[in-house]
Amino acid sequence: MVSALSAVFWFIVTFSILVIIHEGGHFATARAFGVHVHEFMIGLPGPAVRVHGKQTDYGITAIPLGGYVRIAGMEPGPEDELLGSALAFVTTARRATVHQLAEALDVDMTRADALLATLADWNAVTAVDEDTFEAKFPAESAEDPVALLDLARSTTYAGLPTWKRIVVLSAGVVMNILAAILVFVVLLSAYGVWSPTLTIDSIVKGSGAAAAGLAHGDTITAIDGRALKDWDALLATISAHKPGQTVTVTYTHDGTTKTAAIKLMNSGGQPKVGIMVEQARVRQPLGTAFSDSFSYIGQVMKVIAGFFRPSTFKSSLSQSSSVIGVSIVVSEEVKQGPANYAFIVAALSLSLGLVNILPIPPLDGGKVAIEIAQRIWGRPLSRNFSIGLSAAGTVLLFAFIGYLMYADVVRYVVKGG
Repeated sequence: MVSALSAVFWFIVTFSILVIIHEGGHFATARAFGVHVHEFMIGLPGPAVRVHGKQTDYGITAIPLGGYVRIAGMEPGPEDELLGSALAFVTTARRATVHQLAEALDVDMTRADALLATLADWNAVTAVDEDTFEAKFPAESAEDPVALLDLARSTTYAGLPTWKRIVVLSAGVVMNILAAILVFVVLLSAYGVWSPTLTIDSIVKGSGAAAAGLAHGDTITAIDGRALKDWDALLATISAHKPGQTVTVTYTHDGTTKTAAIKLMNSGGQPKVGIMVEQARVRQPLGTAFSDSFSYIGQVMKVIAGFFRPSTFKSSLSQSSSVIGVSIVVSEEVKQGPANYAFIVAALSLSLGLVNILPIPPLDGGKVAIEIAQRIWGRPLSRNFSIGLSAAGTVLLFAFIGYLMYADVVRYVVKGG
């Protein structure tokens, strides 16, 4: 079992990599569409070490779990009808306080503060302190408040058409999947995969192979006169028989070809020769590497879909882990070498991407579903309703994560992994 410190360290490193990939997709597409991005942070919101770029702050927070990009104009709900007037007032005055705006628009302080907070988020005004804001646009632009507000909105998520919003929301998922496929293809084609050979590594005691005198280093070449090209061919040939039957095995021993009659043993109702074979790393052709990489997508989706069917829930649960299980597995794979670690990171990236497709707020798929619903409805969903949906989805997700954590504690702590 790996140490707790090692598990925590490698989980943080791995999760940070996944966050950079995922949030990098949102960041890149938002910037490509001309949208202002305030922050690109690794970790939960809070105190952070920051590097100030021309348009974006980059950094690591005090709690480096997860991450986020803060994109201008992503607040839920319809725009306040006084937003244009508020922007025109600050632009004309060049500097204004919350109290001054409240008096000018004849609104309460809470609404005035919300208006200025929105404009600051849109990068249309600059916050000097909690109460004072400065204009960013020329004073003469306030002569046409509608045009001024359109100009401010043009660099925000709120100003994008629906299809561009969906692209921004989906980009994290796409990046996770593409990164995973790229790593899989490189590993499968350049490094290869470990595959069983036909060369014997060890013999099962009391088996027919042991009785026939087969030994470590012998290589099986045929069964009942049928030449074998690989381990799958051996399994297929043996599976055509029943436990207790005898087969003729041809093998090489120290360069000499020999044959032996071997009685198949019974292993869980299946016929077995009674051997363990050596593994060899096999590089796959590029086309095969691509097809196998895409096949992993289907495997992960099958596990995810299994959680929504009572008959397959238990099976999907056994193939899934929370942060506890992932931390342990990642730390163990690190010990096996860079290739193993790269593979597990790619697998996690793929899983993270596909889980985020689910139409459950606050996941990306849920946000896409809300955008589509608003497009059909013809107007934004209310702020309270949007927040309520997100809260409900968050509770559901945390309940599921808690269940997975409980299962991992039972698996790794109570039962010893």
